[in-house]
Amino acid sequence: MSLHELTAAQQLQALRAKEISSRELTEHYLNRTERHADLGAFVTLNENATKEAARADERLAQGDQAALLGLPLGIKDLAATAGIRTTFGSAALARTVPSQDSWTVGLLRQAGAVVLGKTNTSEFGATCYTENDVTPRPAVTPYAPTRYSSGSSGGAATAVAAGLLPVAHASDGAGSIRTPAATCHLVGMKPSRGLVSPAPASSFLVASTEGPIARTVEDAALLLDVMASPAPGDLYGWRHEGGFSSVLRRKLKIALWTDTGTDEDTDPQAELAVRRTAEVLIGLGHVVREIPLPARWDEPVSRAVLVWFAYQVAAVARLVVPPERTHLLRPYSRHLLDVNETLSANDIVSAQTLLARYASTFLAAVDGYDVVLTPTTNGPPVPIGHYTGDEADLMLKWSCHTPWANLAGVPAISLPSHVDDNGLPHGVHLVGRNRQDAELLALAAQLESAALWDELHPPSWHR
Repeated sequence: MSLHELTAAQQLQALRAKEISSRELTEHYLNRTERHADLGAFVTLNENATKEAARADERLAQGDQAALLGLPLGIKDLAATAGIRTTFGSAALARTVPSQDSWTVGLLRQAGAVVLGKTNTSEFGATCYTENDVTPRPAVTPYAPTRYSSGSSGGAATAVAAGLLPVAHASDGAGSIRTPAATCHLVGMKPSRGLVSPAPASSFLVASTEGPIARTVEDAALLLDVMASPAPGDLYGWRHEGGFSSVLRRKLKIALWTDTGTDEDTDPQAELAVRRTAEVLIGLGHVVREIPLPARWDEPVSRAVLVWFAYQVAAVARLVVPPERTHLLRPYSRHLLDVNETLSANDIVSAQTLLARYASTFLAAVDGYDVVLTPTTNGPPVPIGHYTGDEADLMLKWSCHTPWANLAGVPAISLPSHVDDNGLPHGVHLVGRNRQDAELLALAAQLESAALWDELHPPSWHR
C-alpha cells in the first residue's frame, strides 16, 4: 500500500508507532505533487518542508504527542504563512512573503503539522472556480482534468482527491469549501460562525470561515479539532468541549429541498444525489420531509450579494495591493472594484440588512428541524472557460445552495454522493443548527458508515 492511501488518522497512528517517518511521508507527497503539477493544486511549495519534517521526527522520537505532529498539510493561499509566499491568488501580490502566520495557521503549526505548501485559490477568493494569474494552470478536478475543481478552495480539494495531501486547510465565504469538495468526491466542512477564528480579520458581517477538506469524516474532525480555538477578542468566538468524534445518539428531523431559487432548473444528478441520500437517512431511522425553498435568489438578493462581494474584495485590495500594482488584478476583481466605487455607505449597510433578512427567512423556515438536506451544487463540475467577465449571476446558478449557511452562521458539510456515468462527482449538502457542529459531523459519520458513497479514486491517484 502506498503511503497516500492511508487516511490522515492512519498516518498519524503510523507516525506515533514509528512505522513511518514524517520525512518519508513528506517526501512522498512532494514527489507526487511534482508529478501531478498539471492539476494546478499548488501555488507554492515550502522549500523547508523536509526540514520541518525532520524536526517533527525528532519530537516524535522524544514522545511528543502533539495532535498533528509530522502530518503534511496544505494551507490555502488566502491564509498568511510566515516565511512562505502568500499571494491571495493575485499576480499583484506574487512576491509577498508574510512575517507572521494567521491565527489558524499558527494553531496548525503548533499542533505539529508540516506545511507542504500553499494550495491554489482564486484571486481574493471571489469566485467559485480556481483560476488566477499566479499559476500557469487552474485547479481542476482529478476526475475530469478539463473541468474546474470549483473554488475558491479548488487547490485544496484537488490535492486531497489526487493523493497530493492527506487533508487540507480551506476556507468558505459562500460555499468555497463545500463546492470544491463536491467536485472532487470529498468531505468539506464549514463550521459554525466563531468556532474557527477569522483573526486577524474582523467584521460584524462574518460570513467566511476556515475549515477542513478531507477524504473521511474522521480526518475532517481531526483537523477541525485543532482549528477550533478562538483568538483573544474574537467577537463571535466560542469553544466546543469534547472533540468532534461523537456518535449520533438520537433520530433527527430533516428538511429537504432541491429547488435552486434561480431561473435554472434542478440538475437531474443533483436531484438524484439528494433523493438517494434521503433514502439512506430514512433507512437509518431519521425523519425526512420535503419543504418549499424558504427564499429565492430574486434581483434584490442577487444585487445585495454582488455589493457584499464588491465591498469585501475592495477592502482587501485597498489594504494589501499597492496602487501601482492594481493593473495586475484580474478582470472580475477589477469589475468588483468598479462596483464598489459606485456604492455609498448606505448601499453597503442596506445590502447587509437585506442579506440578514434573507438568512433569517431560512432559519425561521427550518426552526422545527435539526438538519437541512440539499444538493451541494446544481450540476457537475463545469468546464474550464465556463466563466468569463461579469459572472456573478452565472456562478450563483451553479452554487446556489451554499451561501445561505454562511449568512446564517450555521454549520454545513458537503459529502460525496456518487460519480455519474460520465465519471463526474456529485455531492450532498447537510446544514445543521447553530453550534451543533459535533452533531452534524456525527450524522455525516453515520452516512459514511452506511456506505452513502464509495471510495472511488481518480486515475491520478494510482500514478
